[in-house]
Amino acid sequence: MSKQEKISFCLCLKSVKVPQGYSSKIQSLVSMQELKLVGIKSHDYHILMQHFLPVTIMCLCAFFSSNCNKVIHPLKLDELQAEIVIIFCQLEMFFPPSFFDIMVHLLVHLVSEIKFCGPVYLRWMYPIERYMRILKGYVKNQYRPEASMIERYIAEESVDFCSDYIAKAKPIGVPQRSWLNRCSISNNI
Repeated sequence: MSKQEKISFCLCLKSVKVPQGYSSKIQSLVSMQELKLVGIKSHDYHILMQHFLPVTIMCLCAFFSSNCNKVIHPLKLDELQAEIVIIFCQLEMFFPPSFFDIMVHLLVHLVSEIKFCGPVYLRWMYPIERYMRILKGYVKNQYRPEASMIERYIAEESVDFCSDYIAKAKPIGVPQRSWLNRCSISNNI
């Protein structure tokens, strides 16, 4: 892309607003000085390729969308394999050879991976990456991050267990009727 096209593209991404939890805040990932995306995660790449860039790279985005379906017909997999080869041939006409690194090459293997392992959504790392962010938020002692994570996780699990246990417990020594009245009053508050 020319410098003017890069500026236009970055300004477009700088103005994108997404719902909370949909992806990272795209505006914060755009560097107008370097005219590129900085600090982008794998889930954000997925969102960009599947939802934001379909106008520019329509065939590749359609390939990603069809690969990420929850149900894929087995006969369609051979068509998808042939389609990705054609898409690469078309991309070679527009992009320089430096564009085709090992990550781009891995797209050729996506269809065979679906044949061996099943639909992609069953093996996504996005939920695990999101949960790792929660665990990293537990760290208070930078010298022993694992201990901080474990301690906070155990405390959270204990509180959840106790709150579930107490909700199911029956009181001892208090008449059942007054206990039920107190529970219904506290639930109404």
